[in-house]
Amino acid sequence: MSFDQDTAVQRVMELMAIPGDSGREADVADYLIGHLRAAGAKASWISSDQVQKRTPLQGNTGNLVCVLPGTVRGPRRLLMAHMDTVPICVGSKPVRKGNKMISANPSSGLGADNRAGCAVTLIAASEILGRGLDHPPLTFLWTVQEEIGLHGARLLAKGSLKSPKLCFNWDGGAANKLTIGATGGYRMEIRITGLASHAGGAPEAGVSAIAIAGLAIADLQRRGWHGAIKKRGRLGTSNIGVIHGGAATNVVCDEVTLRAEARSHDPVFREEIVNEIEAAFSQAATRVTNQEGVNGQVKFRGNLDYEAFKISQDHPCVKAGIQAVSQAGLEPEFAVANGGLDANWLSARGLPTVSFGCGQVNQHMKTEELMVDEYLKACQIAMTLATASENT
Repeated sequence: MSFDQDTAVQRVMELMAIPGDSGREADVADYLIGHLRAAGAKASWISSDQVQKRTPLQGNTGNLVCVLPGTVRGPRRLLMAHMDTVPICVGSKPVRKGNKMISANPSSGLGADNRAGCAVTLIAASEILGRGLDHPPLTFLWTVQEEIGLHGARLLAKGSLKSPKLCFNWDGGAANKLTIGATGGYRMEIRITGLASHAGGAPEAGVSAIAIAGLAIADLQRRGWHGAIKKRGRLGTSNIGVIHGGAATNVVCDEVTLRAEARSHDPVFREEIVNEIEAAFSQAATRVTNQEGVNGQVKFRGNLDYEAFKISQDHPCVKAGIQAVSQAGLEPEFAVANGGLDANWLSARGLPTVSFGCGQVNQHMKTEELMVDEYLKACQIAMTLATASENT
């Protein structure tokens, strides 16, 4: 399926230059809307929801949806990508060097994750509209706040998608990669309360929240419940990623807040990891006491970020993906991700979603690159999927 490659390159470079980390995607949405309208999309086909009013981070725009009526019969297809980047990519100055795009700003990542996905889906919509190509009913979706917990996809009103039967997502990695599954993730906040005292004059009167945290983390590490976890043939990961506490060296710290996560493709094992984390901190709190036998207290607050999923290779959306990748001259490769994708929430809500890469390398790093040939192949794959008319 042919398309204007020069325009495709221009669009992705323009998108990567737009600042827009999680919660600040409005300028990206405006760019997409402007080009959709210029290509011929009716205003009534385009809508933005208000999920940003319900997300933990109050953003400046919601999910963007463009619904196209079909010109040929066939099941409705969904093509989607997320609009936000990570903070390190704010300030990107995209430049092309041969087959690579990088940021000319040494302090910034490129932002190809996931402006390349936005560009791929925009090119498919613009080419179809601008050239009057035949296509089945289509829904295009650009989500917000994916990078900080998949909040846009989680809170999306499913009805706004108009019941797609085949769903495709573009995110990071090689163009021939079909991600058909991903892990589930649970995040938690751990609040430890101790007892303050003068660290020089009366340390024995205090209960150190930092000491409790240290004991718990050391215990998890020693017993193999922190980092990569393998127990009885089951696999998962956990991480204590954030610690806040203390204000002065001459005060026994009385409060520490930690943020942690647990992941596994096995929901039962993930729950076991969470239980081990909670047990380690609860037991550590009983082991740190002052001279009067007073010990610390621990409170936990957690939530499921996203549930694990795995799509059968016989599912129609996987078969369609294989065919599109093959038609682009590539060998399909299957992957199961150890991180979360918007596809986690779409799949959990009854819309199994295959994810493709767009040629991004070193995502979330200052050394991020976009491989131009891979990106253009991703555009070709999206065009094929968007214009197929078979009644799959």
